[in-house]
Amino acid sequence: MFLAFLDELRAAGIPASLKEHLVLLEALDAEVIDRTPEAFYYLARATYVKDEGLLDRFDQVFAKVFRGIATSYGAETADLPEDWLKAVAEQYLTPEEMARIESLGSWDEIMATLKQRLAEQEGRHQGGSKWIGTGGTSPFGNGGYNPEGVRIGGESRHHRAIKVWDQREFRNLDSTRELGTRNIKVALRRLRRFAREGAADELDIDGTIDGTARQGWLDVRMRPERRNAVKLLLFLDVGGSMDPWVTLCEELFSAATAEFKNLEFFYFHNCPYEGVWKDNRRRFSERTPLWDVLHKFGHDYKLVLVGDASMSPYEISHPGGSVEHNNEEAGATWMQRLTNTYPAAVWLNPLPSPQWGYSPSIRMIRELMSERMYPLTLAGLDDAMRELTRKR
Repeated sequence: MFLAFLDELRAAGIPASLKEHLVLLEALDAEVIDRTPEAFYYLARATYVKDEGLLDRFDQVFAKVFRGIATSYGAETADLPEDWLKAVAEQYLTPEEMARIESLGSWDEIMATLKQRLAEQEGRHQGGSKWIGTGGTSPFGNGGYNPEGVRIGGESRHHRAIKVWDQREFRNLDSTRELGTRNIKVALRRLRRFAREGAADELDIDGTIDGTARQGWLDVRMRPERRNAVKLLLFLDVGGSMDPWVTLCEELFSAATAEFKNLEFFYFHNCPYEGVWKDNRRRFSERTPLWDVLHKFGHDYKLVLVGDASMSPYEISHPGGSVEHNNEEAGATWMQRLTNTYPAAVWLNPLPSPQWGYSPSIRMIRELMSERMYPLTLAGLDDAMRELTRKR
């Protein structure tokens, strides 16, 4: 029973043994959980997963094996209130119709209008061009289209929102992911400067032979391990428009953790602001002030930012422009602080470079980075590593 599940877990790199499988079957036989898919999920996860770094991988396997198994059998029925933001009447506009829709104007005008609509609106709207609702061409709501607006609930379709009124969950990158190719590691090896540091815990064979020959007795000599002395700060954009590039970023993250012993990483969304974080599951409760990062890690660290730089220009230029929170200082201010603190800095962009010219935000980030933006390709990585090793 569930042998296919066991095989899929092993294929995904989760070390699930036959003993753990028998424990799971014994627990089911003893009826220690309710007979629901959710309860079985938590039981299986507690049985098979011993490393929290494998939780995301377990979730993917569980969804693949048991997709569609949940039913309404035995569940109590209840009348659910209508979600007034549900996109029940989405409009599908042609490119020509989209081009005729005009933006409300500046950031201040959009936010002032939203405040006014919130005060005036009394009911649900859909398919319109003014009120907060679904579908249509209003700048407020979801499921429709507007060149610039505030998405309230729903999911992104056109990536045009300058702010999102919704709490989104992002997942951590998997540092144990094996690369399909060694080329990324080879490119990162340009950023190497070896030195012997720390305790003398490695046998110095040449020194031992030389000392023994000179002294006439066994003269064992030790030396510190030879390590890559380069210090690296890695900032990774997650969520939203970065979702299509998760696999590529995981490969880069895996290669970087293998190549650099002095590596510190942080996550951000779209543009670095006053706070960054280590764990996407706790990104609202356990943030690290960016000021602390700037003060803790010295100027000798090399900075690599990874992101598609695709966002509303207001997120870079305006206080309060962040898509998720009310930032007191503009993203450009924090970008300048980062590049001033770390002169050796590059931005890696997974978006193909021919598309960069179509995005105002990419042009702004490139300017803030003094044009040190490189595509997340093998050639781009090679150029970026050369830039980081350049003498200043």
